[in-house]
Amino acid sequence: MACITRLTLTDFRNYSRLSWQPAQPVTVITGPNGSGKTNLLEAVSLLVPGRGLRGARMDELPRHGAGLWGVAAQVEGMDGDEALSVQLATGADPLRPERRVFRVDGQVLRNRDGVGEYFSAVWITPQMDRLFLEGAGGRRRFLDRLVQALEPGHARELAAHDRAMAQRSRLLAQRNPDPAWLAALEHTMARHAVATVAARMDMVSRLNTDGQALADGFPAARLELDCDIAAHLAQQPALAVEDWLAGQMAHARGIDRQRGGSRFGAHRTGLALADRVSGRAAAQSSTGQQKALLLGIVLSHARILAACRGQVPMLLLDEPLVHLDEARRQALFRAVGRMNTGVFLTGTDAEQFAPLRGHAAFETPGAGNLAHET
Repeated sequence: MACITRLTLTDFRNYSRLSWQPAQPVTVITGPNGSGKTNLLEAVSLLVPGRGLRGARMDELPRHGAGLWGVAAQVEGMDGDEALSVQLATGADPLRPERRVFRVDGQVLRNRDGVGEYFSAVWITPQMDRLFLEGAGGRRRFLDRLVQALEPGHARELAAHDRAMAQRSRLLAQRNPDPAWLAALEHTMARHAVATVAARMDMVSRLNTDGQALADGFPAARLELDCDIAAHLAQQPALAVEDWLAGQMAHARGIDRQRGGSRFGAHRTGLALADRVSGRAAAQSSTGQQKALLLGIVLSHARILAACRGQVPMLLLDEPLVHLDEARRQALFRAVGRMNTGVFLTGTDAEQFAPLRGHAAFETPGAGNLAHET
């Protein structure tokens, strides 16, 4: 889609004030641990709705001793067309510092999902290396980030589902809850759950049918949803599934009251991943294979967005070479060279990225600033 031509940070993490103009669409950021490499990627990730690549709370983002923080970026089309240039900004709301505000060309954006019209980003972090071994929640959030880049309204559906679920749980905890109110909340929850799961199914189908994934040099992934709602949607129209789901929730009120949760809903979706060719489950693969699967999914996702929306998300790859063998590292460098979008990569050793010299700019953070390597 676009690349960042200027990034400005104000009292963000270890940066008091940074105004940086990336010299190339692809930037390699190297330096010792704690120097601020990941902070730069996190700043960019906060330009899209959500809590960024670290999932940090608002009070964790300001530089120590500062109250407010801000991130701004000038985003231009890959061909340098100034007509496609837009300034995006996010940061703490001066009136309510516990909340974030988004601006486009200086104007406050009332619906933050609108950022997706101008900019999107996906990322891989070292913490995601355990995505296949931990609970279903992490894999579900990973999939939802991919969906949201294609369908910005997906986050709104999720939030509406969760609000209805929380209201239902509070109502169930009362001694004599109003059955009509409960039914209304269950139908609301069912409507948003079906929309959420349908979007997840669409993304899974697109990823599974990306033929280019077999030629990337990474294992092509096969994704599968473990979800009763998805199983019904594969056989029935959405309205029929909504009615079925609302009925299931009504029958489960007694159990849900005791459990303090809901047995049914979009929050129950599981995601399984495997190598498309060998069929080996990701959970049974080596750490290097798992990392390669993740990278392959991110590259497929970029192609999907380019085909569907005419825009490619910016790629934020934090320590992407960890656990990759030499063949997979070379495959990543080739893939980065083909991407028509901005790419930030981080690592501790610049020499590991030597094949990108001549194609990428190399930067080293230190003392809250950046030094360009020549």
